[in-house]
Amino acid sequence: MTTLSLYDSLSRSLRAFTPLDPAKGVRVYSCGPTVYNYAHVGNLRAYVFTDTLSRVLAWKGHDLTHVINITDVGHLTSDADAGDDKMEAAAKRAGKDIWAIARHYTDAFKQNLADLNIRTPTHLPLATDHIAEMIDFAAAIEEEHCYRLDSGLYFDVTTVPDYGRLARTADDAGESRIDPVAGKRHAQDFAIWRTSAPGEKRQMEWNSPWGRGAPGWHLECSVMSKKYLGESFDIHTGGIDHREIHHPNEIAQNQAHCGCGDTGAAFWMHNNFLVERAGKMSKSSGEFLTLQSLVDRGFHPLAYRMLCLQAHYRSELEFSWDNLAAAQVRLKRLVQAIEGLRARMDAPQKGSAAAYREQLDAAVSEDLNTPKALPVLDALIADKKVSPADRLAAMKDFVEVLGLPLDTIKREDLRTRPASATIDEATIAERLTQRQEARAAKDFAASDAIRDELAAAGVEVMDGDPLGWEWRVTAG
Repeated sequence: MTTLSLYDSLSRSLRAFTPLDPAKGVRVYSCGPTVYNYAHVGNLRAYVFTDTLSRVLAWKGHDLTHVINITDVGHLTSDADAGDDKMEAAAKRAGKDIWAIARHYTDAFKQNLADLNIRTPTHLPLATDHIAEMIDFAAAIEEEHCYRLDSGLYFDVTTVPDYGRLARTADDAGESRIDPVAGKRHAQDFAIWRTSAPGEKRQMEWNSPWGRGAPGWHLECSVMSKKYLGESFDIHTGGIDHREIHHPNEIAQNQAHCGCGDTGAAFWMHNNFLVERAGKMSKSSGEFLTLQSLVDRGFHPLAYRMLCLQAHYRSELEFSWDNLAAAQVRLKRLVQAIEGLRARMDAPQKGSAAAYREQLDAAVSEDLNTPKALPVLDALIADKKVSPADRLAAMKDFVEVLGLPLDTIKREDLRTRPASATIDEATIAERLTQRQEARAAKDFAASDAIRDELAAAGVEVMDGDPLGWEWRVTAG
């Protein structure tokens, strides 16, 4: 197979990938969601990316240990050290138990992963299950690297070498995402432990040497990556927004704990933003698109996966309903073509599909270049010089790498309905059968009447559709 090259954000370069310790396989840590709300589709792009990475690694024969953490405490409403804890704020708004809030949105995130055909990682640890280990970690680095304020324990970033190298910034001048905290020695210093203010009572707080309170957001990733993957591991992934504050702070903690210059991960990898014309997608406005929002508009979740795969993970990806519709049509065309191949399995043997596997390997070895891999799949399916059986066999490599379950999905599975639709599929099927009978009997008046009746219910009858989809339900 082709040597895998990956882009390392720390060195800002493509580097050949080899495991740090082949006996331990490949160890990957991915920053997970803060479970105070549903993940928006921009958040989910990060997990399509890291799933593609893990699939490529596994396909290339590596044993994989993959961790995605669940942040159920500690993440503030800004990425620095001011504002309320997102979990506490969400529970207060909803008037609900914070633990129930965390469970609900954790379950929703897991369902998002399943709907996008993202494989369950080896570990999905909760931050709140690791509080004792976070306190021990903080205590181990306190003397040389931290100082106390009334508001908690803070990390002095000048005590480690090259702080901010990942972000490529030497100071925080003009850095709007860092808010001032009274008493901090340096603006970029960050909270390791946040002590509850006098009279303040959080739903989530614990006793510590620095008073009753909660851990800083950055601490959990250093603690959990070390626990599940070791002090040095292969790859750390996250959104590009983590490159500026969160990951530099993780690196500083890792260096402090090991007493060395080791950043923790050999590769730091970041996916770019999903953007709308109005800007990058975020939850700050209170209105955002979830995966269910797409389903409610009549799109299959895998259409969103296809949309993500059509852009390189390091490129900005523009979201629009037209782009999503085009991705869904592309997916449908593949499914339709594959069903046609299955119907011709007795066709004689012809050429070899080996070249397509080689092209797939070359594409994804080029820093997970899925936009380059997808046309190879299209060419494979369309190549009449290769037998249907061989094309279908080679297709399984693409299924494994791209995470599009083309070997199992049927065109009926892609018939999604907007939430506004009132007609059910059984009724649609019955009326279409009656329409076919009317057309066969040349009763075109009856056929047109059924078509008009279905149109009034939001069902578009697609006569002559080259995809053979027969009908679709349009958004109301």
